[in-house]
Amino acid sequence: MSKQGPSIYPVLRYRDADAAIAWLRDAFGFEEKEVHRDADGVVAHAELRLGNGLVMVGHHSGGGWMGGSEPDPRASTVSVYAVIEDPDAVHRGAVAAGAEIVRGLTDQDYGSRDFSARDLEGNLWSFGTYDPTDA
Repeated sequence: MSKQGPSIYPVLRYRDADAAIAWLRDAFGFEEKEVHRDADGVVAHAELRLGNGLVMVGHHSGGGWMGGSEPDPRASTVSVYAVIEDPDAVHRGAVAAGAEIVRGLTDQDYGSRDFSARDLEGNLWSFGTYDPTDA
């Protein structure tokens, strides 16, 4: 398989996917690639772009596909890392949107400048200049 670009796409389910999409756009700079809604207007599947990366977002449904128990991001071992060019600008946007900054802007000894924050429902995101495809 010879395909350019990412081949793994994080999928996050939110209690309020519409609020999450707006917040991720305002706080972290994501752009809506597409949003699909069910017959009731609820977000069934959305794709959000940041640089050349993509995350998929949907509304949590207790009884539906990928449903199950309520999301509990603070109990998860999963986080999302995004390679960005200007972590200072993204950090400012995150702070302005009320993100919980869990690790402030840091210059790493391996050359990255990065920070970590929780989104409006507690999912952990890290943003930095380190690009593992360049290593």
